[in-house]
Amino acid sequence: MLDIDLHVRVDVDRWIAAQNDLGVCDAIAENAQVGKPSAMTTPRAPKVAGIDSTVPSPPHTAAPLGAPLSAQVSAVPPGTPLQDRLAGWVSDLTLLQELTESLIRTATLDEALHELLRAGAALVGARRGMAVLEPADGLGPASTVGLGLAHAELGTIETVPRSVTSHGRILDGLDPLTEGSLPRPVAVPDLRSEEDLDPRLREVAARLGYAASYALPLATAEAGKLGAVVWLYDEPAEPAERQRHLIGLYGRFATEHLARLLEVERARVRVATVAEELLPSRLPRVPGVQLAARHRTGPRGGGDWYDALPLPEGALGLAVGSVTGSGPSALAAMGRLRASLRAYAVMEGEDPVAVLSDLELLLRLTEPARSATALFAYCEPAARRIVLAGAGHAPPLVVGEHRTEYVETSLSAPLGMLACWEAPSVELSPAPGETVLLYTDGLLRRTGDAMDRAFARLHAAAASVPRADRADPGAVADHVLRTLLPDGPDGPDTAAGDGEDVVLLAARFE
Repeated sequence: MLDIDLHVRVDVDRWIAAQNDLGVCDAIAENAQVGKPSAMTTPRAPKVAGIDSTVPSPPHTAAPLGAPLSAQVSAVPPGTPLQDRLAGWVSDLTLLQELTESLIRTATLDEALHELLRAGAALVGARRGMAVLEPADGLGPASTVGLGLAHAELGTIETVPRSVTSHGRILDGLDPLTEGSLPRPVAVPDLRSEEDLDPRLREVAARLGYAASYALPLATAEAGKLGAVVWLYDEPAEPAERQRHLIGLYGRFATEHLARLLEVERARVRVATVAEELLPSRLPRVPGVQLAARHRTGPRGGGDWYDALPLPEGALGLAVGSVTGSGPSALAAMGRLRASLRAYAVMEGEDPVAVLSDLELLLRLTEPARSATALFAYCEPAARRIVLAGAGHAPPLVVGEHRTEYVETSLSAPLGMLACWEAPSVELSPAPGETVLLYTDGLLRRTGDAMDRAFARLHAAAASVPRADRADPGAVADHVLRTLLPDGPDGPDTAAGDGEDVVLLAARFE
């Protein structure tokens, strides 16, 4: 146990308790006494992580000329080195807590990599950097992001042979390993003084204006090797030992966070792949109508779907729907429901009410705990005639030169909600050049607005389609998505949307 004077211990305890509420600098000011300062309350420069504050000369250092010995002894307050160490520890821990809290709030790999670059640059005292995500298992995804580097500058760095760059040596395992077979950081304090430096690396460094680098592996024993990050200095420099320690701690935490996001991203990709495989691989070509579809799977994988299938006598069946729930079970139910609807459409597609009635009976008998919404339209492109019925689904939207309006469908409950479902169908005749938009509720919920407001926004987005784009149903669908969802269907989830699927099916009649 340290032999610390009682006055020192009490003063340190007061200072630690105060800094928890006030911060390091405020705590020092709060505990400063009025009048002649004591040894423990003398104002000092605040500690900054990675930068040593001014430390007074040790007691054995010679005093300035003319200073008496008594002044030299009294100039060193007792307990000052301990206070400095405590202030440094608290400052470092506070900074690491702030940086890790910012990192943990990131929800995607790109966000996490950018936050890692920003925080690491502050810790090592650099201005620019580059992070390379390249999981060692080869399953991806792989990406490269930069801090203070334009896309062209990142491309310039990538023209350097990877084996001669500091981050490349980490990624390729060309340097000795630490305990546990993990790569070590690579510091190049002065690129200009390196005699054996690769000519291409020297040329790129001179062109981009950096003179030193510090590369950190993104690797832990639990997560494995995920990639590397390198920070670039404008002048010859190298992180101090304390800075290396802090960036090492932060780097290990960042690697674990990236590993979790990596698993989430891989799961999302797998769910999206399954969902796409359950939907039409291509849309049919039927004379008199042009088709386009847009589908985006939410992060949890929902049960929204669409379908378009040619029917006898030149007819066309269009369908959209949504199954309750999310995840693999909802995807499986969506696949079963879509396959059943296709069979019913082939047998009695000219009667949409009969198709949905059969689908409701199947759903009630095979999956009584699940409900679904659906809309089926029987189209005769040559006659520009559509007969449709909906079960708890949003009404279609007709977009044309002279009108943008919702189709008035009958109010009906979703499938599986009533003992016997049946609702009348409606018929409409789109004019030449008009586009009929079928969509799921996920498109409306992604806006984050109340449903009436979301319907109004969808109507406004469809009405604002430029005249030059109205001849292409794909351009119409893209314009609606861009206008309705400024961040895109793959953008950040809204609180109300909760990352639901987005389905939009456009049919333009000639």
